Amino acid sequence: MGLPVLFGANVDPVWGDGDQPLRRALQAEREGLDLVTIQDHPYQKAFHDTWTLMTFLAARTERVTFVPTVANLPLRPPAMLAKAAASLDLLSAGRLELGLGAGAFWEAIEAMGGPPRTKRESLEALSEAIDVIRAMWSGERSVRAGGAYYRVAGVHSGPAPSHPIGIWLGAYGPRMLELTGTKADGWMPSLGFLGPDRLGEAVARLDDAGARAGRDPGELRKVYNLNGLITPDSRGAFRGPVDQWVDHILEIHREHGMNGFAYWPDEDHDRQLSVFAREVAPAAREALAKL
Repeated sequence: MGLPVLFGANVDPVWGDGDQPLRRALQAEREGLDLVTIQDHPYQKAFHDTWTLMTFLAARTERVTFVPTVANLPLRPPAMLAKAAASLDLLSAGRLELGLGAGAFWEAIEAMGGPPRTKRESLEALSEAIDVIRAMWSGERSVRAGGAYYRVAGVHSGPAPSHPIGIWLGAYGPRMLELTGTKADGWMPSLGFLGPDRLGEAVARLDDAGARAGRDPGELRKVYNLNGLITPDSRGAFRGPVDQWVDHILEIHREHGMNGFAYWPDEDHDRQLSVFAREVAPAAREALAKL
């Protein structure tokens, strides 16, 4: 049967517009969405700290799951990130999945005190970080993991999360896709960086890597971040009426196995999120149940 298809909404972590993040997270929960995704760019002056914001929002909600898209690893050491994630997972009754990224915008990361890294170095560091995070969640008394970039040696791990937190990577390049298929629990590409015409090739590489590692590709969470607009008339892929959105979602699920969809409206956010939650998601769920 595979994993159930999830629907979510992006909430921008802006601080300059009053209670906007809280209002939109409450809207997502009230209107039946499964996920709230929050981007993590600590060097962006217009943004709250994503982890602090997720903790605040989790305390004000009851059901919806939170996912950083994606946690900025170079500015969040993995042992501490693992402890923060497990703590939030426990405090929110299991409502966290860990989106994790190798890093981007390296000049901004370095300006904030983070390490400058090449693509190869960032990939190697991310692989080590996954090992460190899983070791920190193991509940074992003394754990050792990591390598040249991140390492824990004899640390007492804990707390263990309340459920098996998924590590979902933002990945596009061949080596990142290989790492995702081999070691991660999920994948979070964005429409703006990986269009539907390129999705098949990326999924094939991802699934092949998983199969070679002895994993079931059908158990990998694959969340597609959809930027676009729900409009009365058709203007292209993910820019059209509700029924067109539903058709696109069904096609991408059927052809590429994507099992999660998070909406990032291009404009008119409150109304767009409401239409997605009240019309697109229910219609897509109904259609998916008939497949």
